[in-house]
Amino acid sequence: MNNTPFTEKHIALGAKMAEFAGYNMPISYTGINDEHHAVRNNAGIFDVSHMGEFMLKGPDALDLIQRVTTNDASKLTDGKAQYSCLPNDEGGIVDDLLVYCIETNKTYMLVVNASNIQKDWDWISSHNTKGVEMHNISAKTCLLAVQGPKATEYMQQLTDMDLVNLKYYTFARGTFAGVPNVIVSATGYTGAGGVEIYFEDADDNADKVWEAIFKVGTPNGLKPIGLAARDTLRLEKGFCLYGNDIDDTTSPIEAGLGWITKFTKDFTSRNIIEEHKTKGVARKLVGIELVDKGIPRHGYNIQDAAGNPIGVVTSGTQAPSLGKAIGMAYVHTTFSNEGSIVFVMIRDKAVKAKVVKMPFA
Repeated sequence: MNNTPFTEKHIALGAKMAEFAGYNMPISYTGINDEHHAVRNNAGIFDVSHMGEFMLKGPDALDLIQRVTTNDASKLTDGKAQYSCLPNDEGGIVDDLLVYCIETNKTYMLVVNASNIQKDWDWISSHNTKGVEMHNISAKTCLLAVQGPKATEYMQQLTDMDLVNLKYYTFARGTFAGVPNVIVSATGYTGAGGVEIYFEDADDNADKVWEAIFKVGTPNGLKPIGLAARDTLRLEKGFCLYGNDIDDTTSPIEAGLGWITKFTKDFTSRNIIEEHKTKGVARKLVGIELVDKGIPRHGYNIQDAAGNPIGVVTSGTQAPSLGKAIGMAYVHTTFSNEGSIVFVMIRDKAVKAKVVKMPFA
């Protein structure tokens, strides 16, 4: 099992640790609800150094990205980022990712899911027919996400970069906590605002940045946050989790990701996905809220009132911000309209739920 540069710090803080994507990661510190509310109301820090980062360079870098992703990366200019996905040959999703434009038409950074690093590298490499310079910098890149409505205010104390006015899905480059060549982006997986901080795992950079963040953050209530609260936070905002809500068998159209699928360019399995959009799909990813008592969990079957199978839960939790049980699920398109009544099978009992609009919070 791999460690991040911060693993020993998590253990010293009393984190409950477990394996995730091959890494020894903090699941929780003081409890999911406490950590969840800390991020929603103030600020929290996540170690997400297990994520993957690829650098693509050269005159054909943009062309490669355009061919392997669904979104239109030609719209990106220096300092802008974009959410996208890698479609496979059958119209499914290899992975979802972020594309950072470091230098327009020349240099880009792709940020991919930890569990898919090798898979994504192999997939993109197999389409690199024009000799684009590719570097897998995952192992030497630290990534900390400081999330919450107060996060940028606290982090501004550690840099001359203008973080407070950083627009959503843009980034700045500069010195942070005394460490040079740091990327700070207004992105994240919580929907609570904040930044993600990328820097090289060299010298004592990890210690410098970690300690500086806690020095300015702790007096203001910033807390370390584990992956469990990260999951409840992203679910309340309706953000997909690869392996649960999207995978190699799900179409971007089924998953409600038509907004990152641009048919103004050519990309892998474009014709298949465009047909999904024009002709419609048999199932759709929807938000559900339980009417009766219970919690929907990944893999739970969904039925209609007559007991016919109509779908499956992909993610579910008792939402700390809402005080109610919510989930994401694929259901037959007939039942995908807001207000539709469905039944989640929980321990052989049909528990009533309704389809609701996402985000939940």
